Amino acid sequence: MTPDLEVSRDIAAPPSVVFAALTDITRMGEWSPETYLAEWNEGVDGPAVGARYTGHNRNGDKEWSIEAEIVDLVPDERFFFDCNSRGFVFSKWGYSIEATAHGCRVTEHWQDLRPEDRKHISQSISGVADRMAHNRAGMEQTLERLAAAVEA
Repeated sequence: MTPDLEVSRDIAAPPSVVFAALTDITRMGEWSPETYLAEWNEGVDGPAVGARYTGHNRNGDKEWSIEAEIVDLVPDERFFFDCNSRGFVFSKWGYSIEATAHGCRVTEHWQDLRPEDRKHISQSISGVADRMAHNRAGMEQTLERLAAAVEA
């Protein structure tokens, strides 16, 4: 993955605690300002490569749902997933975790795979005109909320 955007934060918690929190996708609504609910798809009850889940998102009065598939999962190190719409992977997201002397450094990654001629469609669905700026702010808030939850 060659991310278009990365945001990092040092978190005073062991990598195993952070990894467990991130891969429990049912908790994503606790940290993400855009994804208010995520749930495993039928027949899936936990993280594994190939597992799919659905994220329910909100921006103002706009709401939409996206299916995600876990594509890379290494305990206590990384969790990456592709976001799909009608069989097309339009973005890749992930988290990498590196141990530090006082816990770990978590980096959230995002790669935009939308073709230029289709970006207006996602803007009409989400209400987000500047996806890069929007995601940077959201990623910073996500990591801040994650830190608050696992450092408590």
